[in-house]
Parts: sequence; C-alpha cells; structure tokens
Amino acid sequence: MTPPTTPRDPLRVLICDDNTMLRAALADVVGAQPDLTLAGSAANADEAIRLATARRPHVVVLDVRFPGGGPYTAEQILRAVPGVRILAFSAYGDQGPRSEMAAVGAAGYLVKGITNARLLAEVRALGAEALKATPRASEGGAGA
Repeated sequence: MTPPTTPRDPLRVLICDDNTMLRAALADVVGAQPDLTLAGSAANADEAIRLATARRPHVVVLDVRFPGGGPYTAEQILRAVPGVRILAFSAYGDQGPRSEMAAVGAAGYLVKGITNARLLAEVRALGAEALKATPRASEGGAGA
C-alpha cells in the first residue's frame, strides 16, 4: 500500500528568532510535519532577509524583538517575497507590538508559550492564504 500523498508540495516555513534553543525547537516541530518543510532558520535580520529571498517561504515565523528589528525585517521580506505571510512571534502580548507588526503587514501574531498545536494551526492557516495569493507557475499565467 502506498503512503498518502499531499495535494501540494509542503508549505515552506522560515523560522526567525535570536534564541538558538527556541529556533531549534521550532525547526524540529515544523520538520516533524508531513505538510510543512523548513525553509531555514535565521538569527538576525540580514540572515532572515537573505534566506527569505532565496528560499521563498510561504510563512515566516518572526520574533518581534528580532536583532535588526522585527518590523524592519517583516517589511523587507514582504517586499522581496510576494504573497508571503509573516507570523509575528513575541514574548509580549500587549497592544503596542501587535499594532507595530500589523502596521508593517504581519498577518498574524502569537505570544510565545502557546502550544505547538496552536502554532502549527496558525502556520497552516497563513500558509493556505499565501498559496491563494501566489498562483503557481504550473497553473498558467504568463511571466512578465
């Protein structure tokens, strides 16, 4: 019997956090999912922007207080990768960081300490939005 296949390629997820242990844990969680693939992990803004541009993730999990600036990083990634969704990830649940990230285009915001199931549900929901926003080359449409 053949294993079930997914209708699409796995969603690509980029993890961006300066905490090495948290980055590794999130990478393990993402990597264990058959419908998700790790597009990379970054410890600072320059690395995040470079990886996003090269690997074209569907979803970027981005620390709000990221070295180089969470909002700055989000803006640069959104410019470089059409259709990508930014999931702001923060230790702070107050309105200030939420508003700041929303103002630059973050599509979601989660406070660290949530369950893996909640994180994965949000990644999948944002990934589904990203797929709808960026038609695949195989689905037609002329390249410019």
